[in-house]
Amino acid sequence: MITRGKHRFLPTSFAVAAFVGLIAVTGMKPETGHLVVYCGRGEELIRPVIERFEQQTGIDVAVRYAGTAELAATLLEEGNHSPADVFFAQDAGALGALNRTGALAPLPDDLLAAVSPRYRSPDGTWVGVSGRARVLVYNPQKLSEDDLPEDLSGLTDPAWKGRIGWAPENGSFQSFVTALRIREGDDKALAWLQGVQANEPRVYGKNSAIVAAVAAGEIDAGLVNHYYLYTARRTKPDITAKNYYFPRSDAGSLVNVAGIGILKTSKNTEPALAFARYLLEPETQAFFAKETSEYPLVAGVDIPADLKPLNDIATPDLDLNRLDDLEGTLELIRRAGVF
Repeated sequence: MITRGKHRFLPTSFAVAAFVGLIAVTGMKPETGHLVVYCGRGEELIRPVIERFEQQTGIDVAVRYAGTAELAATLLEEGNHSPADVFFAQDAGALGALNRTGALAPLPDDLLAAVSPRYRSPDGTWVGVSGRARVLVYNPQKLSEDDLPEDLSGLTDPAWKGRIGWAPENGSFQSFVTALRIREGDDKALAWLQGVQANEPRVYGKNSAIVAAVAAGEIDAGLVNHYYLYTARRTKPDITAKNYYFPRSDAGSLVNVAGIGILKTSKNTEPALAFARYLLEPETQAFFAKETSEYPLVAGVDIPADLKPLNDIATPDLDLNRLDDLEGTLELIRRAGVF
């Protein structure tokens, strides 16, 4: 379903304040036009972002919210007849899938330069907006950091039998396994999956359930995205759990991104570029850091004091475009007996 951002929702105080601040600081003049955004991010998070953009620019935005994979499939099916101007994806793999078909238009150099090359498409057709790191969340009452493995391979040690949790049906887990395949090859990725499976991990439907299970003492540790702990802390500030970043550079330290691409078929290129630039404004980047504890990808934006700086993570060097092979990853997970 496509909904109108400023017609369906009342402006938030965040949107009004940020709008006034941006005009004062940047001197940006309102533009006019309209824009259709296919958005794989949650409506509750993105709604105030869209509203602020509409107020700042005068551009009317229609948004179609759905899952990122679903929207990518829809865009491929619609082809040249798609009404979409912009694809705002939760996952780099979906942008890579569209990029592989030639559906995305090149972005200007000045826009791309705002983000580190590792968090944008090498050919300049999409750019990351916010980042999320893979971590091992653990119970500090049961474990210290010295007890935790230096890389993913340590989780195949029989000492972890019955003590860890994962969410193999979750999209972020599958992207991580795709990164493992890219880095190590299918044979080693399969061996890792089988090794952890032999340790009888607890299976959960989502990352938040893993964090809750760690805090409850149900398991000692689990593989999640970093921000789920921060989400849990909003309602339980004293939750008994900590994030552990693997110190070695393997897929266990993957930083995936939510990102944006502009469709080649867009008839509204200038409003689409205005939207892309707006997402990389410091104020918008700060919003993501504050509201979801995601990593801002533009330099100079503050992060929560207890969040490990992005540059300090041993992130593997890989082309995030290549996270598009979901089918191959699902087949490998099945072969490992995880599904």
